[in-house]
Amino acid sequence: MIRNVVLVHGGFVDGSGWLGLHRLLTADGFTVKIVQNPTLSLEGDVAATRFILDGLDGPAVLVGHSYGGAVISESGTHDAVAALVYIAAFAPDKGESVNTLIADPPPGAPVPPILPPRDGFLFLDRDKFHASFAADLPKDEAAFLADAQVPWGVGALAGTVTEPAWRHKPSWYLVATADRMIPPAAQRAMATRAGAVTAEAIGSHAVYASQPGAVADLIRQAAAGR
Repeated sequence: MIRNVVLVHGGFVDGSGWLGLHRLLTADGFTVKIVQNPTLSLEGDVAATRFILDGLDGPAVLVGHSYGGAVISESGTHDAVAALVYIAAFAPDKGESVNTLIADPPPGAPVPPILPPRDGFLFLDRDKFHASFAADLPKDEAAFLADAQVPWGVGALAGTVTEPAWRHKPSWYLVATADRMIPPAAQRAMATRAGAVTAEAIGSHAVYASQPGAVADLIRQAAAGR
C-alpha cells in the first residue's frame, strides 16, 4: 500500500480547495502533500511538483485536477511516482498541451466563460463562475473561489508534454459527469486513451472539493493498486 499522496491543483484556483480531501486521507493515515503550483508555465509547475516529490520517503500517488492533469502527465515520470490519478483533468499525450486539447470542442459543449487575456493572464467571468466551475458548491463558497481566482498564465496552457507518464505508469481517472469546463465525453476519451481505471461522479468541475469522498475512494484504489 502506497502511503504518500501528492495533490496538484488546476487553473484559476490554489491548493486550498483540497482541504476536504486532505482531511479524509490524513484520517486514513496517508501522508498528503499539496503542491502550490504557480500556474504561470507548465515547466514551472512541473518543477514545483518535482520539488515536493524529491522530499518524499517512499512511493507516491500523484493526483491532478483539471490543468493539474497536464502537470502530472509531465512530472509523473519522477521515480517516486507509482500511480497517477486524474480528477476531471486533462491528460495530454506527447506533444499535446491544454491548448491543443481544447481547440476543437464537440458541438453543443458548454463554453467556459474565460475572459480575454489581460497582461498574459486568464480569469473566469466572476458572474458565471458558480454555474460553470462549481455548480454543486454552496453559492457563498463559489463566490469566494471566484473572488480568490489565481491568474492563469496563457503560457501554461501552451506548455507541451514531452513524455506522458500515463504511458508508463498505472493510471486512474474520475469523470465529473456534470462538468461544464471540460466536457465529460472528452474526459472519458482521455481516460480511455490513457488506459486508466475509470470511475464517475455526478459533480461539477469542482468535484475535487464538492465530492472529496469520491476522490478519496479512487485515490485509495490507486494506492492499493486496484
